[in-house]
Amino acid sequence: MKKIAKGLMMILLFMFVFTGCKKETVSEYTKYTESFFDTFNTMTTVVAYTKTEEEFKTYMWKIHSEFERLHKLYDIYNDYEGINNIKTINDNAGVKAVQVDKDIIDLIMFSKEWYNRTGKETNIAMGSVLSIWHDYREEGRNNPDEAKIPPMEDLKEATKYTDLDKVIVDLEKSTVYLQDKRMSLDVGAVAKGYATEVVAKKALSEGLTSGIISAGGNVRVLGKPLDGVRERWGIGVQDPDKSIASEGEDTLDTIFLNNASVVTSGDYQRYYIVNGEVMHHLIDPKTLMPGKYYRAVTVVTEDSGLADFLSTTTFLLPYEESRKLVDSLEGVEAMWVMPDGTIQVTDGMKKIMKSNGATGAKAE
Repeated sequence: MKKIAKGLMMILLFMFVFTGCKKETVSEYTKYTESFFDTFNTMTTVVAYTKTEEEFKTYMWKIHSEFERLHKLYDIYNDYEGINNIKTINDNAGVKAVQVDKDIIDLIMFSKEWYNRTGKETNIAMGSVLSIWHDYREEGRNNPDEAKIPPMEDLKEATKYTDLDKVIVDLEKSTVYLQDKRMSLDVGAVAKGYATEVVAKKALSEGLTSGIISAGGNVRVLGKPLDGVRERWGIGVQDPDKSIASEGEDTLDTIFLNNASVVTSGDYQRYYIVNGEVMHHLIDPKTLMPGKYYRAVTVVTEDSGLADFLSTTTFLLPYEESRKLVDSLEGVEAMWVMPDGTIQVTDGMKKIMKSNGATGAKAE
C-alpha cells in the first residue's frame, strides 16, 4: 500500500528495531515488544506492559488482525475477495455507488469534516493528481537518469477531477459514489493514522492499559509506562538531516507524553531526485508541486487520525497560516523544522520537549 507510507519515522528511545517478541521484566509487569511488516507498507511495532506473555500475545494477535483488516479496506492498489475497499470505489467511479464497511464511511466523513475545517489543503479526492506524481516517482526511482517532473498541463487537467463534494456518501445505505469517472480517492494522508487510532481504541476497550503502537512512525501511546519508574513515555523525533540509526543520535528532540499521538510529515521519506532537486510526496494543492515551506512538521494531539491529517495540512501551509491553524485547535501542539534547520514550536509543545527540560520521570 505504497501511498499510505508517509512522514518521518519516530524513534522509540527505549528499544531497538526487531521483529521477534522481546521482554523486559520490571516489578509485576513485563515489557514485551513485537513487530510486523505486512500492513500499510511499513513496520508496525507494539510495545506493552502486561503481567504475562500470554496476555501480551493475545493483545498482539488482536492488534495485528485489526491492522490487517483496515489495511485491506483502505488499500487503493489491490483487490481482496469478498471485500469492497477504496480501490473498489475508485474502480466504480462514474458507474455506481459501492456499499462499503462502516470503517470506510467513517474515514471518508472524518476526512471531509477536517478538510473543510482546516482550509481545504488535505483532500482525499486528489487521487487523479497524486497518481501522476506516484507514477513519475516510481519511474524516477527505478531509472534515476530518466527522472522527470510531471508536465504541469497534465497535473492541471487532473485537478478538474478532485472535487470532494462529488464524493457522495449515503450514510443510511453505507455507500460511496464518485460522480465523475476520472475521480479517485487517495487516503494516504490520513489512513495509517486513522487506522492506528481505531486499533488503539479497540485495544484500550479490551483492557490494554500501558503500551505504544507505532505504525511506520504514526505513534499512539496508551496510558503510562508501568515500569515503576517513569510517568511518561519518551518519543524521539528524527532529525531530517540524519539517517535512522539505533542509538538515538539521529533524534532531533524527545517528546514526553501519555495517552496521545505523535505524527510527523517530512520531505525525505518518499522522494526521487530530478536534476539534483528532491521531489517528495507531499503535494501542495495550490502549486501541484511538492511543498517547500518546511523540512518537517510534527503534530501532537490525542487522536492519531487527526494528528496524521494535520501533519500533512500544516506542512502544506505557510508558517503564519500553519501556526494560526494549530493555535486555533484545542489540544493540538506542533513543531516546525524550517528549510534552514531552525525550529518553531507551540508553547504546549515546549513543555513536553527534552530540550526544554521535560523528562519522563514525572507527569506534567
